[in-house]
Amino acid sequence: MYADWSSLTIQLQCLGNSTQSVLSKLPQDDSKQVVSAVVKTVANNLGITVSSDAKPSALNTEQEVNWCMEVICHGLCLPLTEHKVISDSVNIYCEWLSALLPNPKICVPKPVLEDPNFYGQKIITHLNHLFIPRKGEEEQINPAVTTTDKLVKGKTLPSAQDTIHRQAVVCHRVLRRVQELAHQSTVMERETWEALLSFLLAINDALLSPPAVKDDIGDQLCERVLGVLFEIWLIACVKSFPSPTLWKTFREMCMNWRHRTGLVTQWNRVNLCLTSRLLGVLYGPRFPVLNIPKEDSELIPDTMTNECVAQSWFRFLNCIGNPVELSKPIAVSNTQQFKEYALKSFGVVDPTYHPCLASLPSIFLKAMKGVSTIVDAYLGLYNDLHAGEGEHNQEKEDLVDSSMISQQSTNQAPIQAPTPPTSRKNIILGLPRPGQMISTMSRSTSTSAGPPQNQSLSGSSLISTSAVMNSAIMLATVTGTLNDQQNLSPSPLRPSCNSILHLFGLWLFEAAFIGTDLRVNSNSPKSSLGARGSVETSRDQPRTSSFTGGSSGVSSQTYSLPASEMEDLPPGLTPNNFESGRAEALGALCRIFCSKRTGEEILPVYLARFYLAVQKGLAVGPDKVVSESLASILLNSSNLLRIDLDGVNVLAPFLVTALEAVLPEKEIKMTVSYINRGDLRRSAIHLLQSMLALPLHFSNMHIKELLPTGGPSVSFNQLKPRLVNLLINALQVETEGVNTHMLLGCLMLGVQDAASLEEAELTQNDGFSNNTDRNSAGLFNTASETGSVMSDQTNGSADHYHHTQLSERSSFNEPSIDMDNVADSAHALFVRATYLVCHRLISSWRSELNTSLAALEMLSGLARIQIQEQDALECKRAVKWLCDYIVTQCSRPPQAHSRDLHSSIVAAFQACVTWLVHHPYLLQDKECLSTVLEVVELGISGSKSQQKASSTPVTKDEKALNPASRRVREAAENLLSVIMEQVGHVQSLTGSECLSSLLDESSLLLQSNSWSGEQVSNHTAVKAFRYFVIDQSVVLGILEESLGNSQDPHPTVTAIIRCPSNKSVWTLKLRHLPRHKSGQVQRSANPGRPLAMAEPGTRKDSKPCFFPDSIEKIPLCAADRSIPAVDSIAGDETLALELDRLARLNEQQSILEKDLSHTMDEDTSYSTEFECKPPEPCSEFQTARLILSHLGFLSISALRGALDSPLPRLIALHTENDGFAKDIESLDQISPRTFDTMYTFYVRPGQTNSVDIISNSQAGDLNKMYLELLASLGWPVNVSTHSGWTGDYSTSWKIIDEPSTNDCNPAGPKISGPARFNGTEAILYWADVSSELAIIVPCRSTDIYSTESRPCSSLSGNQQAADAISTHSTSSFERGDIPDCAEERSSGSGLHGSLSLDVTSGESTTRRKQGRTNQVHPDQKTRSNIDYKVALVWLESMEDYLTFPVNELGSFSITIFVHPLSTGLLRIKLAGSFGKISVSSPLVDGMVVSRRSVGPLLRQTAINMCRRRRLEQDLYQPPHVRRKLKIQELVSKHRIQMSEPEFFANLFMNTSY
Repeated sequence: MYADWSSLTIQLQCLGNSTQSVLSKLPQDDSKQVVSAVVKTVANNLGITVSSDAKPSALNTEQEVNWCMEVICHGLCLPLTEHKVISDSVNIYCEWLSALLPNPKICVPKPVLEDPNFYGQKIITHLNHLFIPRKGEEEQINPAVTTTDKLVKGKTLPSAQDTIHRQAVVCHRVLRRVQELAHQSTVMERETWEALLSFLLAINDALLSPPAVKDDIGDQLCERVLGVLFEIWLIACVKSFPSPTLWKTFREMCMNWRHRTGLVTQWNRVNLCLTSRLLGVLYGPRFPVLNIPKEDSELIPDTMTNECVAQSWFRFLNCIGNPVELSKPIAVSNTQQFKEYALKSFGVVDPTYHPCLASLPSIFLKAMKGVSTIVDAYLGLYNDLHAGEGEHNQEKEDLVDSSMISQQSTNQAPIQAPTPPTSRKNIILGLPRPGQMISTMSRSTSTSAGPPQNQSLSGSSLISTSAVMNSAIMLATVTGTLNDQQNLSPSPLRPSCNSILHLFGLWLFEAAFIGTDLRVNSNSPKSSLGARGSVETSRDQPRTSSFTGGSSGVSSQTYSLPASEMEDLPPGLTPNNFESGRAEALGALCRIFCSKRTGEEILPVYLARFYLAVQKGLAVGPDKVVSESLASILLNSSNLLRIDLDGVNVLAPFLVTALEAVLPEKEIKMTVSYINRGDLRRSAIHLLQSMLALPLHFSNMHIKELLPTGGPSVSFNQLKPRLVNLLINALQVETEGVNTHMLLGCLMLGVQDAASLEEAELTQNDGFSNNTDRNSAGLFNTASETGSVMSDQTNGSADHYHHTQLSERSSFNEPSIDMDNVADSAHALFVRATYLVCHRLISSWRSELNTSLAALEMLSGLARIQIQEQDALECKRAVKWLCDYIVTQCSRPPQAHSRDLHSSIVAAFQACVTWLVHHPYLLQDKECLSTVLEVVELGISGSKSQQKASSTPVTKDEKALNPASRRVREAAENLLSVIMEQVGHVQSLTGSECLSSLLDESSLLLQSNSWSGEQVSNHTAVKAFRYFVIDQSVVLGILEESLGNSQDPHPTVTAIIRCPSNKSVWTLKLRHLPRHKSGQVQRSANPGRPLAMAEPGTRKDSKPCFFPDSIEKIPLCAADRSIPAVDSIAGDETLALELDRLARLNEQQSILEKDLSHTMDEDTSYSTEFECKPPEPCSEFQTARLILSHLGFLSISALRGALDSPLPRLIALHTENDGFAKDIESLDQISPRTFDTMYTFYVRPGQTNSVDIISNSQAGDLNKMYLELLASLGWPVNVSTHSGWTGDYSTSWKIIDEPSTNDCNPAGPKISGPARFNGTEAILYWADVSSELAIIVPCRSTDIYSTESRPCSSLSGNQQAADAISTHSTSSFERGDIPDCAEERSSGSGLHGSLSLDVTSGESTTRRKQGRTNQVHPDQKTRSNIDYKVALVWLESMEDYLTFPVNELGSFSITIFVHPLSTGLLRIKLAGSFGKISVSSPLVDGMVVSRRSVGPLLRQTAINMCRRRRLEQDLYQPPHVRRKLKIQELVSKHRIQMSEPEFFANLFMNTSY
């Protein structure tokens, strides 16, 4: 930089000799007397003590002033014992220098006032003598340079200490005056400024260039003189920019002071101040502000121009040369002063053995921290978390100093280095780094975790008390792994990685190779060129697409092993002692490369160097000891494998080896103890979740080597068993909740990905090609599609694939692996995952809510995975573990019961539901069925009926209901309902879209025989039904009329059963014989009289005798008279008339009977009118009474209230009440399942406007992977014919009637692309027995906030819509397969027969459709806290997640960002405001997943997050509870108050409508 300019170093070093006074030629005593007399006389007129005593100077001519200055100059050279004379001389000069100030003192001579610059330059030059150490006096301070009999190591003579203190006082006086001149003077000329700067350089060199000795004058004034030099130099840059000669001198002299800690401290201080100003100049006010202390920010004058800031920043940055040379003691000690010391000292045989050089590791660390902080500032990673951390920095400095002492005593160096000062005022002892306050907590937590793992390690490693820790906390906050801290990301305005590497790359790379066999040769000419030494070389490197060995990365540098240096260095200065600074450099490099933007290119030379540095830094020590460099890489490279770095996968084997030293270890062995092990494990997990998808994605592709090793190459397949074992072992020992959550998500990803690949391989082996119906229906051939241009995955058979993996593993020099025991298949991994998670769920995680929820969510996800080799025993065991978990949680003591505990129990019941629904064969096992029902009983009643198999069971009526909580009881009831109604149930025609029947009262009435053809509304139709409520939870609607397709004259009843779980419709017939035997009975209209089997006997007439003959003779008793005669009780006339009427009726009847008997006795002929005939078949029945009687509800007890319930079991409802039909429809509108909505958005690079983002869905050039993602989320359905959740209450759970002509506009613009699924015509839909999810692709903002009227268009079939998604054509989303409304009306084909009871008949569809009316949506109050929204955002550029307008698009429970990588994998980013319950699983922030598994994982994450939101709400009610409460509301509003006789009488009355 200054090669063509001369230097003033030699002149300034000889400045003291060239300015000697004439009096120095006289004897010392004589000259002392002259000086004392003159100085005392002049000083008396200064008024130092009392300002009013100041008198005008008697020196009026230049000769007089010059003569006095010769005397005063000699006074400054006197021995320090003449303190009074020296002090007076300093006072005189300081007062005379006020001539350069706006208000000079009265005591200043007239010639000085007339020419202040000339005399000021002379005075400043004379003051140099004050700072020069006196010969002979330093021997008292530094006994090491005297003879051996005077060695007093580590001690300072009291007289010498006092003398040095006095000298320091007067030196401070001069420095204060010089600062005043720089700040206040307005008359200083350029020559005066140059003299001032030369004076500061000279005194600093005189004090600081000699080897540091504790408590000498240089040690006392080091921080002060350096601070004044840098401060005044910055002021000079504004008022009189220094010449290149001065800049070169400044740089050369600073390199002589590098053994002083204060130099690097002040260098860092000024660099940060200038960097803060420069960032605002370069990138504007929107760039993150580099907050620095106020006293430091005042160093930079406000009037400094932008150009001056840039020039000063670059010059100050390079003023100490290459900071990596601080790790080279030979370069630092290669000065004249160190060589003289080595010649004079008996204990130091080489300059590198001076004790002061023992602090070089800490100085090097400070320098690298400064560079690292500037790098962070350029990346925009800096924040104000470092506020108020001065005490923490002082603590770190104390720890560094103490480690130096312990190191020297351990290594037994020839001369011990004295402890550097630890108590200084107004100085910055360390660098403010991002997350510094967090590092304090991190160190405290790690210290409490246990003692250091290796107490015998060198103490020098402790000098980086904050180096790796600061980088660690920074990266932890950047990647979002510290939930309780601010989540930082690189600024979008940051410069490119190449620009930062052009500035700092040479330093950082050179520091990263310290202690390795690739360390840059110190003789390399580029090692002294400064930070930009490799810019030209980097720019000239050819651009390559991949790395074949690494030669391109090291071709521009000469590397050699510094063996000669290591042999001559003292034990405390070997390269291993500079490990902390190396770790800081590696961390900075990792942060730079991990800040790469999407699509940004980094020069191959930089990539190659970086990969080599990381490869060397990832080396694991013996016994798996984690070094500082390894920890720094892991903590700062969480994003390394998910930012599309070219060729980054070459580091995969080394990263796996490093992770094997961290994750499986319960107690990580580390060379330092201050690094928080939880943060280290979390960063390692981030790297692990970025690598899990690589083995299956790249298959048997070989990983190229950076440097040739001569061994066999490694393939991605060989990493798979290592990654799986690493994941399983890490989950076994992990204790932190956040880390466990991430590991559970990784495990779920591994199982899902393996199962999806096996399913795709089986599809290929079955002979289905990409053109077959199976694949076009939505099954993606992921095995072939996933292989990107970088993959050479074979498409051979499964057996060939298996044997290839086995052979490659055997050649990887790994121990023999049993393929049956390694989780190489989805089934094996499923078994291991299920067992491990279930075991730890009960043993370790039951007391942590978030961890328990994550484990239960994972178990639910495992239940949904379709694995070919399903193990029923393992599934049974998993259900058994879940039941045991519920029992364990319910059995905890009362004080342990809380809302969180009950939330975990509810989640466990939901997991049981998932397992039983997807594995219905489990209930065929008696033991499993018994276990599940016992848990259901425990949840409902609070206890089991039979605690042990040998104990006597307690009946239900003897048990007291005492459940753990209301929510637990409701969850158990839901599980019981699912077992009874859904498990093993074959889905109806609607499939998973609707668990309830679509038929309602009007639909059924249209099918009855009494329907006259007119339109029937629900309000009218309900009057034809009888409604009863059973046990306040089931609404039974009974239609007593036969349906039109019923021909048999049997008692028929049609029942609509509305219960908390669903709505079902049944048609029942009363038959005396089964259907298969009904045709065997012969029937005839006149069967005839049967023939007699024998002759009829003789008929004997006899008169029946009802009482004995002697009845009249028996006397009456009192009891016989207890019943009075009828006539005797007639009290009034009306009753007497009634009795008389009754007597006449008896008499008439008696006469008729006598006449009939007489006629029969006389007529002996045969009469046909007495022949028996069969009655006519009955065609009208009171079936409501029959069905209720058969169900056992017509007993007296069922119609009366009980002790536990004031309401009877059977209650009749009044259908004539106003609002009854509306309440029935409202009940039908309450879904028995949870329902949520997912909105998908496509964001092009740089888009921030919500309107533009929404309109992307109509484009035809969207990424094909995005279309695949949509197809994997659900299946297409038409809103008008869809019976489930549509994302809008007004169109959900019903079939929409055909709209009017005005509502359908066939001439309007056709929607193309994924926007067809905007919720207006069609949506993507997914559902299971518990949840519904509507996936909507909005094309207008109104599609999110409100839904327009649904048209009557219908899809031509789910098959065609699936084909439209799965196709790879850019114009695949066309509307050709959705017919227009006009075409439907003209052809009449738009009406569907979904309401027909006869599934094979399509007749009478039109009249049934006309009978439907629009249903009402639920009350607005019931909408709150029911449905949740999830945003799925596809990002072409990952950086756009920072500017995504989520607040403009809606309120979402969670926002899931998906970014496609160049390898064909997908990166996941989660965002949202999470409360007490953290984000759900299985997807976690930063995960990299494959295309074949992303759909199920996204669905599960969205549904699980919505479930967690519901668990978090206090007033949330599950769907079946809301339906049950609605039924109870029906009872309270429409109950018919009747007695038992009135109820029975009502059953015999006919209904009418």
